[in-house]
Amino acid sequence: MECVICKTGETRPCHVTVTLQREGVTLLIKDVPAEICDNCGEYYLSEAVTERVMQQAETAAGKNVELEILRFAA
Repeated sequence: MECVICKTGETRPCHVTVTLQREGVTLLIKDVPAEICDNCGEYYLSEAVTERVMQQAETAAGKNVELEILRFAA
């Protein structure tokens, strides 16, 4: 698909590291499947992947930690 940010790049399947922060908690999720722009590097997550990332984030937030590094779990 055409990148909606730069309007010139095309996306391709790849894996990214997603960083989320909320209320003093930083969460890194590695190896998240995404579509990444070959021009600007912007990435896009599917609805299903976004839902799973958010589930992992909620679980991590409940652990009362400052930093959590996880590998994406499908």
